[in-house]
Amino acid sequence: MEHHPAAARLTEAATSAVQQHGSGNLLRIVLVVMILGCALTAWFLLRGYKRKDD
Repeated sequence: MEHHPAAARLTEAATSAVQQHGSGNLLRIVLVVMILGCALTAWFLLRGYKRKDD
């Protein structure tokens, strides 16, 4: 596997960001993804119950 300096810098930046700011950013990301996932799931499920009155 090749070593990519950019990937190493990104990993180091992400690690230092978590150490400096705690898990606040991670928690925000998880919450946003969870809310969007719930909204998309609800839309997908409710889409099937739509009646076509033709």
